[in-house]
Amino acid sequence: MEDDGDLEVGEIMEEQPMTDDQSNYYSWPPAIRFDVPPHKTYHFSTHFRASSNPNNFLKGVKWSPDGSCFLTSSDDNTLSLFTLPDYESCTDEKACSSAALEDSFPPNLVMTEGEAIYDYCWYPYMSASDPVSCVFATTTRDHPIHLWDASTGQLRCTYRAYDAMDEITAAFSVGFNPTGTKIFAGYNKSVRIFDIHRPGRDFEQHSTIQGNKEGQSGIISSIAFSPSHTGMLATGSYSQTTAIHREDNMELLYVLHGQEGGVTHVQFSKDGNYLYTGGRKDPYILCWDIRKTVEIVFKLYRSSETTNQRIQFDTDPYGRHLDTVSGFGFHPFLPMAATSSGHRRFGPLDESDEDLSSILRDDENCASVWSFSVYSPEDYAANVDPGDSNGYNRI
Repeated sequence: MEDDGDLEVGEIMEEQPMTDDQSNYYSWPPAIRFDVPPHKTYHFSTHFRASSNPNNFLKGVKWSPDGSCFLTSSDDNTLSLFTLPDYESCTDEKACSSAALEDSFPPNLVMTEGEAIYDYCWYPYMSASDPVSCVFATTTRDHPIHLWDASTGQLRCTYRAYDAMDEITAAFSVGFNPTGTKIFAGYNKSVRIFDIHRPGRDFEQHSTIQGNKEGQSGIISSIAFSPSHTGMLATGSYSQTTAIHREDNMELLYVLHGQEGGVTHVQFSKDGNYLYTGGRKDPYILCWDIRKTVEIVFKLYRSSETTNQRIQFDTDPYGRHLDTVSGFGFHPFLPMAATSSGHRRFGPLDESDEDLSSILRDDENCASVWSFSVYSPEDYAANVDPGDSNGYNRI
């Protein structure tokens, strides 16, 4: 039995004001130039190949809300935290390219879970200047939800759900609500809600199936909250559906159909008017207008029709461009992005573990940070249609 931890976690649950960096992001996010190729600023591959699992690969990467660090998840059941150096210290493409051949710097923390990591998410008001707020949640196979301290790498507390046999059941997806007071967790045909103030086994349970069998069936594999404070959240399911709920009472508003594979990623646009969904063994990211969900707004092709792997995507700070790779995230306010790449490889039966590791290229099973060129405010205003402020710009 795992320790629930003490209740000091409740100290971080009051809504906190935005930092200066976050305020600048909202007032003038960087206008990234996508007509100029980005350059690789930092690169990490040796760290992930030193694993005891010779077939280790990365499964995702996520920036912290304050942009001070990013967190990677890999198949050896570990999470690695890398703190971003001073942005001004590495803006010269030539100066940074030589460091890309080996790990730019080691991770600050490495946390090991007991089983495969299903999902993880940052506390929405995390700030490196406030260690109490530096936490993230994870869910792993056959384990409760863990709340980790991103300053020390220690486990702060756990949130446990039990099945009808009174055995621990693992969540398949996790997400903090926008105020940071609750953790929403996806299970088979249900969502459980944990109060951050109360670690342990106390939770609310909401079935995603209505009494007349309507609703959303299957495993709830992804959760996203609207950033526009409309009180809505989206849940993706392996049943190839996406559902929109009210956050306060989990009332089902509508169910979206159209994905060819099980949904593995849902994400709202920056203004909350659009929802993007993607699935496994599905070549399309679908765009939905939340204000009128009768039909799909458009589809974006990506080469993911042959893999069960969860493929991430993200939109830039202006919400006009969308990028996708096995792990991808734009920095919250700097003109940078983090990527992770990799997949499980199977060598010949007579091939040793060392041989399998040696055939990997530098751009396989690695994490990288990329820097983009940006428009000046004047050039951006001259080159972008001001009427296209809400939709995704398919360029």
